[in-house]
Amino acid sequence: METAPSELIIEKEATFAANCSRQFPAVDATEDIRFGMVKTIDIQGFPHRYELSAPTASPIVLVFIHGWLLSRAYWQPVIERLSSVYQCLSYDLRGFGQSQAGLEGEEERSPISANLETRETVGAATAKGPAPLGLDLKPRLVDPPAGYTPLAYAQDLSLLLQQLEIRNVWLVGHSLGGSIALWAADQSPQTVAGVVCINSGGGIYLKEEFERFRTAGQLLVKLRPRWLTYLPFIDLSLTRLNVMRPLTPAWGRQRLLDLMAADPEAALGALMESTTEAEVHRLPQVVARLPQPVHFIAGADDMMMEPKYVHHLASFHPSFECCGNNVSEIADCGHLAMVEQPEAIANEIQAILAKHL
Repeated sequence: METAPSELIIEKEATFAANCSRQFPAVDATEDIRFGMVKTIDIQGFPHRYELSAPTASPIVLVFIHGWLLSRAYWQPVIERLSSVYQCLSYDLRGFGQSQAGLEGEEERSPISANLETRETVGAATAKGPAPLGLDLKPRLVDPPAGYTPLAYAQDLSLLLQQLEIRNVWLVGHSLGGSIALWAADQSPQTVAGVVCINSGGGIYLKEEFERFRTAGQLLVKLRPRWLTYLPFIDLSLTRLNVMRPLTPAWGRQRLLDLMAADPEAALGALMESTTEAEVHRLPQVVARLPQPVHFIAGADDMMMEPKYVHHLASFHPSFECCGNNVSEIADCGHLAMVEQPEAIANEIQAILAKHL
């Protein structure tokens, strides 16, 4: 059995965390109407936590999809800058963040995460019912398959939009969330008007690199004892992981909490099922057949998803043309662009939409 750390370590870590939150105050979404109210809705019997900001004059709703081992919290800096122009929806993927069975009321609260909660339950039977008029939900979406492929998560999203009666969206996906956004656009072309992929690319299967990535990912998920959250300074190491410049301690804490909270089956399933050779080669085919505009934003210093791989996937879309017209690069930016450079990301999204609206 694992032995919990001493009470002294816990006390020191609690003191450190309290000092961090005083020194580096984070956004509290419940204090700003732009973030909307946190709700939970059941999709096929599984709770999904989401936030929907107030409607605006624009008919477009921006839907934000986070990446692996993250949560909707990472979109707050961008939503803060865009929600006065566009209604914004962010949600936790099945098995990540607060979209977990039996988690409600038990998880540690991060200063980044919203505290205001209400619960709206739509049962699986309702989700299987006919789609409201105008929603592009094909028959194959009515009963999503079990699993954690990007397609399965895209089907979760389509059902979420159906239940919320949201019919005109641009999807903004980070990393794995970008793949989910592309699949969702492919499945629901009448609902999804366009896609923005951030730190998301691929389409090239490098066997040894993918095997190393999967092995490291499996170890990360399997070897994460609960007492890890009490070790002093462990969250500070996460302020430097895969980013160009260190994040504030509050974001390091958020990353640690999301790592610990992720459901093991979902975390391992999403890792393994999204990185098979067949899945990697399937994604360019999806991009190539999309009729909607698709734009890719790369971090110039992203070592997890290097810009050359972003350009490669973008090249399969007709708008790439000869020189990457559908790709932007953000300078001084690693793999968490929406947290590292939220102003630049918000400006890029507005510029992209301005071309197509």
